[in-house]
Amino acid sequence: MSAKGNCYDNACAESFFHSLKVEAIHGEQFTTRNDMRRQVFEYVELDYNKQRRHSAIGMISPEAFEARMIA
Repeated sequence: MSAKGNCYDNACAESFFHSLKVEAIHGEQFTTRNDMRRQVFEYVELDYNKQRRHSAIGMISPEAFEARMIA
């Protein structure tokens, strides 16, 4: 953590939650809490972690980044 008031401290988390809200949650009508949990899980595990490219790791997907680190 950096010093108090550093605006870049949680930029990655804020970026993730913005993407989650805009791409998976906004405008959806969930009938149950389980439906919402399923939607969030699918977004994180199937789209965000496997396909979306991230600038923080060289514009590759987290899945490709992890595979590169293992190899």
